[in-house]
Amino acid sequence: MLQTSVTICVPGTNTCQTIDKIQVDTGSHGLRVLASALDPSVALPLVAGASTGSVIAECAVFGSGYTWGAVRRADVKLAGQVAASTSVQVIADSAVPTTATDCGQSGLPMLSASALRGNGILGVGPFVADCGGNCAKTAMPRWYYDCGATGCAASALAVTQQVTNPVANFATDNNGVLIELPDVPDGGASSVTGTMTFGIGSQSNNLLGAATVLPSNSATGYVTTDFGGSQYGSSFIDSGSNGVFFPSTTLARCGAWYCPAAPQTFTATIRSATGAQGAVSFTVAQSTALFGTGNYAFDNLAGTASGVFDWGLPFFYGRRVFTAIQGRATPAGAGPYYAF
Repeated sequence: MLQTSVTICVPGTNTCQTIDKIQVDTGSHGLRVLASALDPSVALPLVAGASTGSVIAECAVFGSGYTWGAVRRADVKLAGQVAASTSVQVIADSAVPTTATDCGQSGLPMLSASALRGNGILGVGPFVADCGGNCAKTAMPRWYYDCGATGCAASALAVTQQVTNPVANFATDNNGVLIELPDVPDGGASSVTGTMTFGIGSQSNNLLGAATVLPSNSATGYVTTDFGGSQYGSSFIDSGSNGVFFPSTTLARCGAWYCPAAPQTFTATIRSATGAQGAVSFTVAQSTALFGTGNYAFDNLAGTASGVFDWGLPFFYGRRVFTAIQGRATPAGAGPYYAF
């Protein structure tokens, strides 16, 4: 996993805590942190529900499971930038101890450090809020809940109160992020250090340069991947996935992972509805051999998927990858888009 540290403060105060092992995820939106990782002195205010004494909770569903917890307000600080009074999810928050029934049916519960494999998730994807207008208009299942003495019920929630991509709330450099990671050897690396730079085209160190810009769907953030004679319209570039995940009828499998007898190299094309496109060459190695190295960072690890193409963390090694936020101006036009 790609991880960083985040400083969380009670809004408008110097009561703060820096929490490490927070996953950096371009495939989701907003900060989520385990209640067990927060010091009790950092008492973040709850977002109130519609009824007296009720509070807002959220179910966030990921490919690997779900998180459940209260929505609270925090000043989120990252590398000198501040997202003031931003809604965050506190996972396994004692304020909402009982998971909503439909949320609990959403896969594996990621409510502890061992299950989450870290202390939280920093979602820096291509949208401002994690649900947006649909959740503001109507109560959506497996999203927001109003929790009171009689339990939790699905509830609509204004966009301004929804869990929010902190980058979108910065005063400057708030139109997206640039992630840069070095190449790794074929056998992987024990660790990798890179950078996440805030803003696109706003500073000398976040210029697009010759990057290929691929505008994504304004509702879903998806682009299209052409691969193996098929078109996958549900494609995305996601630093929160630990492999590249796609359908294949030819690659041997070892559980959820591909494990060809010898490394296989493929070419795919990622393209936008605007006609922009970029060719990508990638390699799939034997997963069991990679895991046997004891390393953690791999650029040739891939697994199975159905109907989607998920360009996960291996895609980022050796590239400058931009994620632009919807509606925010950049030198290449407004987001959402990916560029690399």
